[in-house]
Amino acid sequence: MTILVLQSESVESDEQQNVTIEEEELILEGGFSVPNTNSFGHNFRDYNVESDRQKGVEEFYRTQHINQTYDFVKRMREDYGKLNCVEMSIWDCCELLNEFVDESDPDLDEPQIEHLLQTAEAIRKDYPNEDWLHLTGLIHDLGKVLLHPDFGELPQWAVVGDTFPVGCAFDESVVHHKYFKENPDYNNPSYNTKFGVYSEGCGLNNVMMSFGHDDYMYLVAKENKTTLPSAGLFIIRYHSFYALHRADAYKHLMSEEDIENLKWLKIFNKYDLYSKSKVRIDVEKVKPYYLSLIEKYFPEKLRW
Repeated sequence: MTILVLQSESVESDEQQNVTIEEEELILEGGFSVPNTNSFGHNFRDYNVESDRQKGVEEFYRTQHINQTYDFVKRMREDYGKLNCVEMSIWDCCELLNEFVDESDPDLDEPQIEHLLQTAEAIRKDYPNEDWLHLTGLIHDLGKVLLHPDFGELPQWAVVGDTFPVGCAFDESVVHHKYFKENPDYNNPSYNTKFGVYSEGCGLNNVMMSFGHDDYMYLVAKENKTTLPSAGLFIIRYHSFYALHRADAYKHLMSEEDIENLKWLKIFNKYDLYSKSKVRIDVEKVKPYYLSLIEKYFPEKLRW
């Protein structure tokens, strides 16, 4: 289905342009259609189906849930927020991801650049005039370069997988929630209440999320002065926050701007999740278009 957006006038913020959207303004027509199964022939995000890959996915989440603590996240954000690993272009980073497969993903075992282009091209088909959204689709997973030796070769549990807030109670909607019981923060009275160290409506920008590629790519984009709208940065930072955009958990922490941007994230999620297939993209054919978008919204070289 195609989603045509009748967009209200954009408003400039201090750092980025805000893009607003009203849910009742969405008009659905023929276009990208959601497939019935993932690239393995299973339902999407089915963490209970019996398969060798699923066993590995569950073990991944056990390790992630035990180790992603408030103190760990704070330390990683401080270290990687310095952006002193390498300097390279956005496209160079896309090509670097060809070496990796996401162990947390039950729906795909292809190199990451395949997924990036599948997502971007599916969005482009339905939103031909929203070039910022096309580019967001291309770059949303680039933070997975944290798996590369030049970036410290972090373990997968510190890079990929569903994200969730730390510093407050772990919501039961988070996949494989049972393993949080082994996380040191689970029994810490400072962190195990509904609000924890936060307050109602404080805004997600003031909430620390489990560390990984989402938050890292957000830091890279923001600190390199991208001109993507705030909705693009929101998508990059929270696209793996399924407890929020699939289960409506943690909404008590959201600001008004978060609520507006969440509408775009929910649209994006369809393409991020359901465009995963064995359909191949002609990289050389689409490369000139995406290079032009990169030039529009980013500097030639970025600090990572």
